[in-house]
Amino acid sequence: MIIKCDFHIHSCVSPCGDLSMSPSYIAEVLAEKGVKLAALTDHNTALNCPAFAAACKKFGIAALYGMEVQSQEEVHVLSLFSDLQTALDFSNEIYDMLPPIMNNPEKTGDQVYVDENDDILGEVEKYLITSADLSIDDLEKRIHALGGLCIPAHVDRPAFSLMSQFGFIPEGNYDAVEVTRIPPVTTDPYTNKQVPLDTLHYHLTTSSDAHYPEHIARRPFDLDIGDIPLIKKDGTVNLDAVREGLSKRPTSASF
Repeated sequence: MIIKCDFHIHSCVSPCGDLSMSPSYIAEVLAEKGVKLAALTDHNTALNCPAFAAACKKFGIAALYGMEVQSQEEVHVLSLFSDLQTALDFSNEIYDMLPPIMNNPEKTGDQVYVDENDDILGEVEKYLITSADLSIDDLEKRIHALGGLCIPAHVDRPAFSLMSQFGFIPEGNYDAVEVTRIPPVTTDPYTNKQVPLDTLHYHLTTSSDAHYPEHIARRPFDLDIGDIPLIKKDGTVNLDAVREGLSKRPTSASF
């Protein structure tokens, strides 16, 4: 079975996200665009994931829950879980590791989390687009210890990526890496021309990184999970099926 996926979506709790990006609205648009498996990945928080879970159930979308965590090195990493409570517990861990910089909504944007009816439940106090006190290596280990998926985000971008912070794609125990286009390219610093990006042996995904309604599902990817059931008996996404599908995704050596 091949399913259409989007693993990188921001909601209204991300300060750079539009206030119209409520979890219920996101799920509605995903359904309209034929996405069958999606993840909500706000900056350093999973507080809108409960509403996302309810909305995805309503629209028949399989849901993953997580965050786009910013590591000590200012690398953005997707942490994805099939269990909602695990995602929320990890969200609390990450929040405690953020610096004590308070958000100023007038300057940096609102950080509101809502219920399934779009009613505001509260506002996150700390500014969310900062680095957690956790290295990318330790972040990967923690995500996997909790049974989740670790996918470095937009590795081909000139900011907050493996390439921007390290200058190359380092070895790591990642389940995949996200790129903004396939085949991936980068800018040669000497010629300022685009050249192929070597992403080593990692399997590649694309996702929308949506912050606004028109961005939702703009870069979906197909996941071939074969005959493995996507949903387990307890109603959660079968991450073994997702891992199987990711293992079939192309690498940079495929081109």
